[in-house]
Amino acid sequence: MKISILRDSAGRRRTSTVVALGAVLALTATACGDDGSGGGGGAEGDGKGKIVFWDNNGGVRTEIWKEIIADFEKANPDIDVQYVGIASTEYQSKVDTAIQGGGLPDVGGISASMLAGFAAQGALDTLDFRLAKSPLNGKLNKDMIESLRAAGGGDDKLYSIPTSANNGVLYYRTDLFEKAGLEEPTTWDRFYEAAEKLTDKGRNEFGYTIRGGAGSIAQALDAMYGQSGITSFWDASGKKTTVNDPKNVEALEKYAGLFKKVTPAADLNNDFTKMVAQWDSGTIGMLNHNLGSYQDHVKALTAEKFRGIPQPIGPGGKRVQVSNPVDGVGMFKTSKNKEAAWKFIEFATSAQSSSKFNESAGQVPAHTDAAKDEWIGKAEPTKLAAEALNDGSTTIVQLPYYLPDWNTISKADNEPNFQKVLLGDMSAKDFLDTMAEQLNEAQAEWQEQRG
Repeated sequence: MKISILRDSAGRRRTSTVVALGAVLALTATACGDDGSGGGGGAEGDGKGKIVFWDNNGGVRTEIWKEIIADFEKANPDIDVQYVGIASTEYQSKVDTAIQGGGLPDVGGISASMLAGFAAQGALDTLDFRLAKSPLNGKLNKDMIESLRAAGGGDDKLYSIPTSANNGVLYYRTDLFEKAGLEEPTTWDRFYEAAEKLTDKGRNEFGYTIRGGAGSIAQALDAMYGQSGITSFWDASGKKTTVNDPKNVEALEKYAGLFKKVTPAADLNNDFTKMVAQWDSGTIGMLNHNLGSYQDHVKALTAEKFRGIPQPIGPGGKRVQVSNPVDGVGMFKTSKNKEAAWKFIEFATSAQSSSKFNESAGQVPAHTDAAKDEWIGKAEPTKLAAEALNDGSTTIVQLPYYLPDWNTISKADNEPNFQKVLLGDMSAKDFLDTMAEQLNEAQAEWQEQRG
């Protein structure tokens, strides 16, 4: 059995549990006739009865999912869907625990960012043959489909049916900008100028809110690559990451330097829910988040007080953004009612449900018919994000979601280190060098396993 060796956040060697566990399950399957799912191969079932659905963004999306489930149960009275909402920050660990100990649901939210780890453990059913026979075939955004295929770990199989894309957005308070006589922050120079000018600590006013808690790494990478203008996550050899390129180091130093200078001190531990709530209730000039929080801002501020625009333009007039993971729904191998589970997935990703879900979330629908609906033209950030992706003005740096250890490296291993950077206890260079070492080893192992 091959076990990968990486280094932890302190530089110590650590075992890649996801890949190691995948190898153990593969050996078990060979010896015992199991399929590697940690609980048998499941069954098609009769298309009736109860299925369990785990939402990977529970709380934030609970209401809209319950509405879609009610619609589904009305159209399919013989199927009962049990909804379980799980916070996005807890979802991966809960699924990993269930893979090892049992208790997986029939259907779950499966985004590109976590797909490789679950697939490496043999937990997901492939959906290619089901999609080929479905009315969904040919109706889903091809780029989103390919993004999920690529994230699966290199076997080109489809383990998740896309629901939406959730691009990064720079939200800014138009009322505060107008009052201060500031131009729209369409470039990084304007962004930094506004962050400083809108800050008055004595009055508890800040120019920006930075994400220092859960999910901080993706936002930091977006700011780094956006400023450096580097357009690939790997160098020409495909073996070494560009995260610690000197241009990225310089960009991160400048970005992290905003903490406590033009941001609230509470940002150190803020995840997206706290950061969004803070922006909606206070007098903070700018917020980096994604399309998913648009409706929250409308409710809190009204559409007249803010705008959501694509990330600032960097060197040479180019906009560079890192890829936001495509979200979707997948089926677990252990399901004993796969026919009913697939009916639910089909319904949840249909044009009607896709439009309803994404209008609520403010995201770009995966279903091409839903993407033409009238509401998109009225949701300005969604419209602008779609245009930026399609008009050639934006280069996307594809993050390596296909690496089984990507989620661990980009979260558990390095979020605490990023907090040290914000506090000045670790240099941006040391932080990025540590992350680069982990990524390069993970990439080398992945390439070796592919042969």
